Amino acid sequence: MPYRNRRSTYCNFILIFVVIKVGLNLLAISHFGFHRDELLHLALGDHLDWGYKEVPPFIALLAKVSTAVFGDSVFAARIFTTIGSGIIIWLTGLITVELGGRKFAITLACLSMIFAPAFAASGYLFQPVVFDQLWWVLTVWLIIKYINTSAPAYIYLTGIAIGLGMLTKYTMAFFALSLIIGLLISKQRKVLLNKHVLGAIAVALLLFLPNLIWQWQHHFPVVGHMKELRSTQLEYIKAGDFIMQQLMVNGIALFVWLVGLAFLLLSFRLRKFQFLGFAYIIIFIFLLKMDGKNYYLFGAYPMLFAAGGYGFDRLMKTAQRPLRIAVVLFFALPNLILLPIVLPVLPLKQTLAFFKFTQEQMPFLGFITTWEDRKQHPTTQDYADMLGWDEMAEKVAKTYHSLSPEERSRTQIFAENYGQAGAIHHYRKQYNLPDVVCLNSSFSLWAPQNIHGAYIIYIGDNDEETVKKLQSNSGSFQQAGEVEEPLAREKGTAIYLLTNPSPVLNEYYRKELTEISSQ
Repeated sequence: MPYRNRRSTYCNFILIFVVIKVGLNLLAISHFGFHRDELLHLALGDHLDWGYKEVPPFIALLAKVSTAVFGDSVFAARIFTTIGSGIIIWLTGLITVELGGRKFAITLACLSMIFAPAFAASGYLFQPVVFDQLWWVLTVWLIIKYINTSAPAYIYLTGIAIGLGMLTKYTMAFFALSLIIGLLISKQRKVLLNKHVLGAIAVALLLFLPNLIWQWQHHFPVVGHMKELRSTQLEYIKAGDFIMQQLMVNGIALFVWLVGLAFLLLSFRLRKFQFLGFAYIIIFIFLLKMDGKNYYLFGAYPMLFAAGGYGFDRLMKTAQRPLRIAVVLFFALPNLILLPIVLPVLPLKQTLAFFKFTQEQMPFLGFITTWEDRKQHPTTQDYADMLGWDEMAEKVAKTYHSLSPEERSRTQIFAENYGQAGAIHHYRKQYNLPDVVCLNSSFSLWAPQNIHGAYIIYIGDNDEETVKKLQSNSGSFQQAGEVEEPLAREKGTAIYLLTNPSPVLNEYYRKELTEISSQ
């Protein structure tokens, strides 16, 4: 009997869970404002290239398309991520079916993922994270389809998925390597002996080649970015923290993916897919050793949830319907209760009250509101990064428009970090502002060679060293405002107006630009 007739695809049934996922995202999609990273990624869309300092080019292309088709609102920016999140759930359901799961397995796998804090938190912001997860889960589904059908087309499609994945986030290369090693040490190693595998590798490398050439032409800035990331963020990540976070980020659904991992490694019925369990262990160990952030591993969980759904289906094959429903509710409802912590489905005031309650009553969840500075805060770092940007842009615009038309024609705006620069870049049309200058992150790639304005609006830290440097190298100097939003990470960021800046400031600028360009 042909493979396609051996089992139902359950496509219509899986769509139910896709609708639930998309519906939750739509409920939260416009809350709180742009995230710091979203503003950067949208700015990349206005400077299309084959690479950037932090990320490959895929997110920039999406930004360009998103802005052109949907507009520049918060809602518009998150449409593609909402679609991507829905497709991830769709593919998780399809993987469950390919493993042999039926409706109960699909329900458990999909609902566990939908309400798991890890996927609720990472699946709505306009960042490469959700698309990275998408390519990982698509790659797994394609490999499984090849194993189940022996159709060479799936091998080439796998190459395309890996190539596009590497154009989205470089972690795809490590996951692909983990899958290859997993296959080599499993009984499915014969898959790699297929002549079409070389073709798929060539396809992946061909897709990735333009970014590789760009990196070479720009002296591999990704290496410098990773060094900076390790010194400023990853150094705070300890092995014990990484392990604990992997055990907690999916909440009660932990037991679903653990059962899935066990079934992949030990079940005779899933022996064809044992390599997936090995691949998870390999990528886990790699990221542990590399001090990776906890979300780097999220793309590996959908296959475990799918296997977990199948595993519970087998364990409960004689259970009555009420017991199966109870199991699904047990692994979904507790995470549903915690949803506002990771997905802004509630207004800000209610969200803050919810955080206060969890900090007092559930201290084991304290890591959720612990930022990169290792300190506890009233809200999550992601939520804090979504506040204050409109206020900042408005105050910069007020300062700019307080000048005469002749003075404005000789004015430049300078921002210290990419979040500030992204905010001014995004709101510049609304407030009729000149584009911003910044040497942080990818903004340095298109920064001018000189700061030459007779008037400079400077956005940066309100610290003594900055104030002293600016004050001593300008004809006049005044603080025109600061970000006052108490929950924003940018709270206290100052807006200065400098007139007749000394050439010394331009020397500082050129020196820093030269150093950054040579990295």
